[in-house]
Amino acid sequence: MRFSPRIVGRWMKRRLPTTLFGRSLLIIVLPIALMQIAVTYVFFDAHWKTVTSRLSEGLAGDIAWAVESYKEDPSPGAFAKISQRAQESMSLSIALQKGRKLPVTRRDIPVFSEPFHAPIDRSLQLALSDRLDDPFWFDTTRYPAYVDIRVAAPGGVLRFLAPRDRAFATQGHIFVLWMTVATVLLTAIAILFIRNQVRAIERLANAAEAFGRGGDASTFKPHGAREVRRAATAFLAMRSRIQRHIEQRTNLLASVSHDLRTPLTRLKLALALAEPSKRTAEMKGDVAEMEHMIDEYLAFARGEGGEAVEIVRLRDLIEEVSEGAVRAGAQVSVEADPELIAEVRPNALKRALANLVMNAAVHGEHVTVAAQPRPQGGVEILVDDDGPGIPEDRYEEAFKAFGRLDEARNQNVKGVGLGLAIARDVARGHGGDITLDRSPLGGLRAVIRLPG
Repeated sequence: MRFSPRIVGRWMKRRLPTTLFGRSLLIIVLPIALMQIAVTYVFFDAHWKTVTSRLSEGLAGDIAWAVESYKEDPSPGAFAKISQRAQESMSLSIALQKGRKLPVTRRDIPVFSEPFHAPIDRSLQLALSDRLDDPFWFDTTRYPAYVDIRVAAPGGVLRFLAPRDRAFATQGHIFVLWMTVATVLLTAIAILFIRNQVRAIERLANAAEAFGRGGDASTFKPHGAREVRRAATAFLAMRSRIQRHIEQRTNLLASVSHDLRTPLTRLKLALALAEPSKRTAEMKGDVAEMEHMIDEYLAFARGEGGEAVEIVRLRDLIEEVSEGAVRAGAQVSVEADPELIAEVRPNALKRALANLVMNAAVHGEHVTVAAQPRPQGGVEILVDDDGPGIPEDRYEEAFKAFGRLDEARNQNVKGVGLGLAIARDVARGHGGDITLDRSPLGGLRAVIRLPG
């Protein structure tokens, strides 16, 4: 199987950390770890092995001298002199084992010790083979502080016990320990500094998310590095501009609404005092529709951004909305767990649900409202009807403000095309969204998804 650079790149991307903290830590720690591994490898390959090899050669030379001296004069007196000189000058302990033979097998070495002892054994084996003509046997693991070396000699075996530091460099593990401690210390320092920088970005993200949901982000202040503080300052300036724009829009629509209500009130009063007639009834209907349109415009412009967030039981809220729809003549059934809760702005969500339920009731005979938890967190509210539905390619068009899917835009139908737009605005103000789909009842399904 051939691996292209693109496939390898995708494979690596899937396995790299996804958070800024993880990636920053990887950027700092990975080079440090690679450098420590490279330095340790070079130390063992170029220094530790070389020193061990030279020490092994020196020890093998001393043993060869002792063996040759004993072979020249195997008398007890000569052996005593050789042993005394080796002990005083070479730190070698020599014992003559008369009538003994060399061991046939080596002592078993623990599996976890094999990688460490293998270079030592190879170095000593090479040095002894180069200096000795007689058969020999050695063990580097039996005694913690000594190396056991045995050489065949006339009449038995010469056994040598040499300090371990004469056979190989014993301070290599200290170097590795210091390298490990340095790596851990640098990693800990990197984690502290990176965590402090990432925390500032997390605060900025939380403030932006809270503001997007209509929450209070007034306590947020710029923190962290200069670039993060610049981004935070830009966010605060953007938040101020958006809030100012919303206030101006709301004030404008409120003023227009107030100014239009005054002549509407006079018209309603004049029609109330007029003689009842078919024409008067039609005029009253037109005035009522104009008043409803003004209310819709103002609700769309104002939103519910100033309302506090509360924890509510969704079933109670849905039943309250459904009661209003039932009084208006709709047949509504509710399916929701009484214990299912959500953190929402109650009045805003009521308004969104009321728009969806009433829209469903206008186009269908039966309406079902259900609430359920989402597997990935949060909740979703489903509004189904058995009406004619909407073509799939026009789902997004239905959410456009002032959009009416009837081509003639019949003004005799109550509404100004803001119901779904207001509902989506409310859902997105909570950090969620609304989507449309085909309903199991045969009509339209509107799904409000709210985050946890």
